[in-house]
Amino acid sequence: MSVSERSPAAIGNGESIALARSWREAFLRNAPGYLFLAPWLIGFLCLTLGPALGSLYLSMTDFDLLQAPNFVGIDNYVRMATADPKFVSAMRVTFLYVVLSVPLKLGFALAVAMMLNRGLTGLPIYRAVFYLPSLLGASVAIAVLWRQLFAADGMVNSVLSVFGIEGPSWISNPRYSLYTLVILSVWQFGSPMIIFLAGLRQIPTDMYEAASLDGASPWRQFWKITLPLLSPVIFFNFVIQTIEAFKAFTPAFIVSGGTGGPINSTLFYTLYLYQEAFGNFRMGYASALAWVLVVIIAIFTAFSFLSTRYWVHYDE
Repeated sequence: MSVSERSPAAIGNGESIALARSWREAFLRNAPGYLFLAPWLIGFLCLTLGPALGSLYLSMTDFDLLQAPNFVGIDNYVRMATADPKFVSAMRVTFLYVVLSVPLKLGFALAVAMMLNRGLTGLPIYRAVFYLPSLLGASVAIAVLWRQLFAADGMVNSVLSVFGIEGPSWISNPRYSLYTLVILSVWQFGSPMIIFLAGLRQIPTDMYEAASLDGASPWRQFWKITLPLLSPVIFFNFVIQTIEAFKAFTPAFIVSGGTGGPINSTLFYTLYLYQEAFGNFRMGYASALAWVLVVIIAIFTAFSFLSTRYWVHYDE
């Protein structure tokens, strides 16, 4: 029987068999790769994607750890938007923390990186010393130390008293408590500093030499050479540090004793989420809070990438 005489069903079955055979051959050919990827795939499905989807479902329930989840739709999200003043307070504190800590941290890190880029003697020692606070991270020990430093009888007020200044109790005064956490964030500038230093090392020195011969001042060289060529590194540090600031939890938890006080002045969004989940056992509502944070970070990241066309310059 010629091909033209075969029925459409027979032709379709033949094509399906050939396609299945090609898929089988491709799978067998790539089987070793899939085998090596299997641990990651299993971990991703079981430890990342699965819990994330479970959290999304719980965000639309009234789950409280004591009884089975009861589906309530978008009631948790409506409550956030209309009947939860602590949610608004946590958002305000978190955004203020992000707006203050990230630019200050990046500015300080860039300044130190430019200083180290001048070729100081003992550069590896300086790099290690400046990076050490970031290596410790947002640990409980650092947060406890910070609480002791800024207490009413802490070292900060002891130093101020030498100059005849009576300092307040920084962490128990709502006017200053958040700023102590901002200072803690800025103090841990080592990670972006190392990245800035690596970026500065990639800028050709002959560009600065040519600019100097043309009479450009150091300040003008900074604005016209350093910042444009360093803009991809600045963008990377900006995105990473902003996401980390949104997720900050340990300093606020330790300094405020888990309350977010005084008067909710250190009530970070993550701390409020923790209170709802493990203090009030409102797991459904806490899951909704978590997904709102995911959406906020996603929107910020998308906006940051869209803005790169206006200020990030890549070498062609």
